[in-house]
Amino acid sequence: MDKKRCELIVALDLPTPAEARNFLDRLEGATKYVKVGPRLYAMGGLPFVKEIIAMGYELFLDLKLHDIPNTVASAVEPLSELGLWALTIHSSGGYEMMARSVAMRDKTKSAMKLLGITVLTSLGGELWSDVHPGCDMREALIGRAETASRAGLDGIVCSPLDLELLRGRAENLLRVVPGIRAKKVSTEDQTRVATAKDAALAGASCIVVGRPVLEAPDPVAAALDIIKTLEEVSR
Repeated sequence: MDKKRCELIVALDLPTPAEARNFLDRLEGATKYVKVGPRLYAMGGLPFVKEIIAMGYELFLDLKLHDIPNTVASAVEPLSELGLWALTIHSSGGYEMMARSVAMRDKTKSAMKLLGITVLTSLGGELWSDVHPGCDMREALIGRAETASRAGLDGIVCSPLDLELLRGRAENLLRVVPGIRAKKVSTEDQTRVATAKDAALAGASCIVVGRPVLEAPDPVAAALDIIKTLEEVSR
């Protein structure tokens, strides 16, 4: 991945592996990066993951692993051997959990990237305060990003609205940014969102896009339109 250019990752947030396969056939490799989350992983398992990789896609497995250090590291080991492009773990698990995951990945000599989730794009305002009373979200974001960098992670996953806050901090890390919408205003389950252009201009290394592509009449055209926007920003 070229750090100077923002890339498109298409989120396969579809009900079944069969529908995801059909969509990938229609996508025709318009972008080489795709994301699989917990639902499709639970339904399709390792065979489905290997199938996507065999199709030539760079697979981002978004499992947000979060447990005691030994448990997460032991899960990272077999996942490192699949040929994934990237895997997510949750930075709130702490330095030891992240560092041991990196060590396990390196032990397998895998090129898989480990990305630390900072704060979910669905959390904001009262939803954040409910589970983090007395904790400032901005301070938490900065602390988690800087700890991820110290632990040796390759990147972080953050809201597009967090990019400016993190400017100049943990600059060695890729910025993987979900919460991308066609318009600035959203009434959906993600509250901290932005457009592809805004995220790229703010410093995203790659953006994760689901509905604007999945629900488009022509997914290939929608993906290519986003890629064109990202290329124009990178010039």
